[in-house]
Amino acid sequence: MELGDGRAECLLMPPVPFVPEILRHGPFDHRTARAAGVSEQMLRGASWIRLHARVWVHRDHTMTRLDEITAATLAMPGRAQLSHVSRIQALGLDIGDHAPIHFTVSGDLHLALDGIFLHRTEVLPPLDDVGVTPAAAFVQLCATARLIDAIIVGDWLLHHRHMTVLEVSELAARDRWRPGARQARSVLRHLDGRSRSPKESEVRPLIVFSGLPEPEINADVEDGGKRIAVVDFLFRYWRLVLEYEGRQHALDPRQFQIDITRYAGLREASYEYLQVTSAMLDQPKALILVIYRALVQRGYEGPAPTFGPRWDSLFEPIALPSPRAVGQRRIRGTDATLSHRSGS
Repeated sequence: MELGDGRAECLLMPPVPFVPEILRHGPFDHRTARAAGVSEQMLRGASWIRLHARVWVHRDHTMTRLDEITAATLAMPGRAQLSHVSRIQALGLDIGDHAPIHFTVSGDLHLALDGIFLHRTEVLPPLDDVGVTPAAAFVQLCATARLIDAIIVGDWLLHHRHMTVLEVSELAARDRWRPGARQARSVLRHLDGRSRSPKESEVRPLIVFSGLPEPEINADVEDGGKRIAVVDFLFRYWRLVLEYEGRQHALDPRQFQIDITRYAGLREASYEYLQVTSAMLDQPKALILVIYRALVQRGYEGPAPTFGPRWDSLFEPIALPSPRAVGQRRIRGTDATLSHRSGS
């Protein structure tokens, strides 16, 4: 029997694969697929991409960093805990390498999966419903991180209330044997949860470790008793403002207009402002010299910045505190000394 062209095409077309909505928007394991009515045999079809053993994603889904972490978590046994920088990335901070994804397990677990690194320990650090706690992950990160990266991460975790200074200090003091514990305690004095962005947290230690005066962070600027701006960094005595300008300042017309109005108000109040960009941060010494010259123009007569060992320490793994410093903290019996002057 002859059929019209339209009906013939319909008969020749393959059936559209069944794709439950729950499986369209991220990684899933065999249990979720089975509950949605999709068998493992069906998952061998062209509509699905296998990420790990018994973990898949729909071919039309664009994987994010969080999806990669979710897929790895689904592939690991329940007693393996998301940890280290991967636990921090799961909170939303895009820092560090995306691979491998880190997990920590107590005891032996002989399992090798692509893109996953498994750490073993006798005693697990504190846990939450995602993996190790953010404070524990920060301690783990401090074992190998550069000092400036630990400051960026620590500021962010404090600002978003994922951890507290006291929590990290107590954990590191209790489990001194853990990698990163001593480094974490030494870096706490450099953290400031008032920083509102990782870039602000990158600028601040560059200023401090160069020997320039430490600015106020997210400070109010007033004129005639009226607040005219809240600025990223303020050298109040010299009436100099530093502002980190991210891409949103140029791409968002509303934000652009707000900035113009704010800068006009600062000029009227005799404040000078200096815009810091990502490109400037790529040359940190040059950035510090620009800030120094701006301060000098505003009357600063203090020492010029120096780029010696203290500066270099920012870009190296966190140095272990000296036995003398550790002894002083133990004698005093309090973590209040963590707030002492940087570099002492």
